[in-house]
Amino acid sequence: MANTIKQVKEYQLGNLIIEGKTKQIYDLPSLPGHCILLSKDRITAGDGVKAHDLKGKAVISNKTTCKVFEILSSVGVPTAFVKSASENAFVSRKCEMIPIEWVTRRLATGSFLKRHPGVKEGYRFAPVKHETFFKDDANHDPQWSEEQIISAQFKVNGVLIGENEVDYMARISILVFEILEKIWQTRNCALIDMKIEFGVDTTGDIVVADVIDSDSWRLWPSGDKRLMVDKQVYRNLATVTEQDLDTVKRNFEWVADQLDHLLPPNDHLVVIIMGSPSDKEHCNKIKKYCEDLGLNVETRVSSAHKTTENTLKIISHYESLNIKVVFIAAAGRSNGLGPVISGNTDFPVINCPPVTKDDIDRDIWSSLNVPSGLGCTTVVYPETAALAAAQAISLNNYIIWSKLRVRRLSNYKTLPKADSEIRKN
Repeated sequence: MANTIKQVKEYQLGNLIIEGKTKQIYDLPSLPGHCILLSKDRITAGDGVKAHDLKGKAVISNKTTCKVFEILSSVGVPTAFVKSASENAFVSRKCEMIPIEWVTRRLATGSFLKRHPGVKEGYRFAPVKHETFFKDDANHDPQWSEEQIISAQFKVNGVLIGENEVDYMARISILVFEILEKIWQTRNCALIDMKIEFGVDTTGDIVVADVIDSDSWRLWPSGDKRLMVDKQVYRNLATVTEQDLDTVKRNFEWVADQLDHLLPPNDHLVVIIMGSPSDKEHCNKIKKYCEDLGLNVETRVSSAHKTTENTLKIISHYESLNIKVVFIAAAGRSNGLGPVISGNTDFPVINCPPVTKDDIDRDIWSSLNVPSGLGCTTVVYPETAALAAAQAISLNNYIIWSKLRVRRLSNYKTLPKADSEIRKN
């Protein structure tokens, strides 16, 4: 196809890199290492055998993709997405794509049932079921095992796709599904399954690439298949009328609109109370770890022994805010601060005493040996205190939960890489 599109808003387009069934990808000469993904008003199914023009789909799909990638990027998932460029296009890091579709399933439905006769529809996978498919339209994207992917020895942008890389992408696929599943639950929608793709950018990093929109998943409001709002509605049509296409478009619009309501929850606070100004350095470490996890933090100074009434006023103040609060008490020696806070609030309380090597046994014991009926816990390290607070907040906050979930993934990238470097020496 000739390159007839020259500009998208302020972006001057270069050569057409590739054109697919539902999008075009153009080079961006002004941004080396980047490209623009331009969606089409086109819907297809069955490897392109079924295809229709659907006016407005490009805008809806781009809006959905941008919102999903903005959420994933905000919590630390490695993606190629950079920013929205227009109503129907976004800027991405330029990637060489890995020719595999990565599918994650929570419930058994669709093609899984055809490949596994005897499994009842709705069978719940816990943990989720993960599958991979080689992108080959002529052969209807055959399912591949991890061993087949490794044996293919794909070399993508200089990166050999081996066992570690396949394991890393499998974990990211599951991570992306679980994050979006958690998010859709806040809109009373069940994410049934979804597919994503990966690319390797010009720096050699493996990132989630391509698009994630209503073509990418099955989504059932209230967990009811009869209410499905994804592309399966289109796939199921034996004949396609204009009225049918309007229904599909309205479903896609509904999905995009729901994503607009996914405002990041900001109804929490971690309150670090130090027993003395001398504990400031210790508390600043706790605060930094909390902020790195996306937590809202305030620090206060109050001694449960010397200014008991003021400590109780501080507790009452935060209880009156009608938000989720976690208290972290930082007091050494005879630690009355954590137990006093715990005895006067029903919010979580975490003791994190600023121990010294000379008094560590006594300081820790003072925080551990609390009176009966009190539920405050004790940790030693500032990072542990921040993580414990984040876990408490994450019960009702999908952003903090997602950041914790992403944090667990980092070991599967850094440690195998370190192991590989060690083996070379």
